[in-house]
Amino acid sequence: MKNFAGSLRPLLLWRRWVGGLGVLLAQAGHAQNLFQGQEALFTPPLSYVVQHTTQALTLDGNLNEGDWQRAPWTSDFVDIEGAAKPRPTYPTRVKMLWNDSTLFIGASLQEPQLWATQTHHDDIIFKDNDFEVFIDPDNDTHQYFEIEVNQLGNIFDLFLPKPYRNGGDALVSWDAPGLRTGLRLAGTLNQPRDQDQGWTVEMAVPLKALHVGYDWHAPAEGTRWRINFSRVEWDVRATPTGYQKQLSASGQPLPEHNWVWSPQGVINMHYPERWGYLQFTRQAGTPFQLPYAEQQKPYLWLVYYRQQQYLAQHQRYATTLAELALPPQVTLGAQVNQLQLAATASQFAATITAAGHPTIRLNQEGLVQTLKP
Repeated sequence: MKNFAGSLRPLLLWRRWVGGLGVLLAQAGHAQNLFQGQEALFTPPLSYVVQHTTQALTLDGNLNEGDWQRAPWTSDFVDIEGAAKPRPTYPTRVKMLWNDSTLFIGASLQEPQLWATQTHHDDIIFKDNDFEVFIDPDNDTHQYFEIEVNQLGNIFDLFLPKPYRNGGDALVSWDAPGLRTGLRLAGTLNQPRDQDQGWTVEMAVPLKALHVGYDWHAPAEGTRWRINFSRVEWDVRATPTGYQKQLSASGQPLPEHNWVWSPQGVINMHYPERWGYLQFTRQAGTPFQLPYAEQQKPYLWLVYYRQQQYLAQHQRYATTLAELALPPQVTLGAQVNQLQLAATASQFAATITAAGHPTIRLNQEGLVQTLKP
């Protein structure tokens, strides 16, 4: 049941999103702006430049060492769908550090009601209020990692060979070897008679733990990963014996709130192309730099999203860009980029090429590859 419960939520949300995309695509096909109607899926991901540390950090949730104090906070989390939705009720923010072996994550979550019920490793932690980390070290949307923690400090960690939307099945048996966490609760857990202030998470993720099936390389100066953070928040009410989730008129728990660092644009964390950027540095004051390839990729994702809708409508993929109402050339900055599509009824590969830059390819499973010249 764990595998089923872990995959059901994103799968249902993916089906609901694809079903509603038809109207958006019909509008976009007649618009000069290729992204019109889908703007939420193409907002620029946020970025964080993580500083190197040589300081010994105590995993206690206090974040009071000097390097932690100097590390900048992210902006406050927003609704998973983005700016069109109300801002979260309670602030959440994150900061990060790294050393030669570890990525350190510190998170501050304001919370007036501290409670947790999931008590075992690899329980479905998002049944509680939780904090979640998603990491794709090679930025290809496949072979990525998810780590969840609740206010008891229990961990749900899993590896995904590919997203659920592409038929991926979470490997719950994967554990992040060497993972360490520390929590600080500002309040009392599972005590509804008082009002709490919040909780702080401190997490040490071994860098070598974040690879399965491919060679591991330590981050170099300027290395970029994709990363995002999510907070699941349930509406609860206090009772004489604890907390209970608030129910709808049908007697089911109200849907959870999903608050994230970099907005996904859709109620689904398993769109790795929508995650933020993490850039590693050893030099103070280093700015984030967005590679040209990352500016090209949205056009490939536009092909991908339109192909999913075309498949839903016609039971096959489009074999030409014209069927998707997309042009063969797009201008990015001062450069003309060639957009090409090779497809059969059941498969496709889209590429984008600009002079002086490697060709980038994306296929029907959402796998992103940079092709060698």
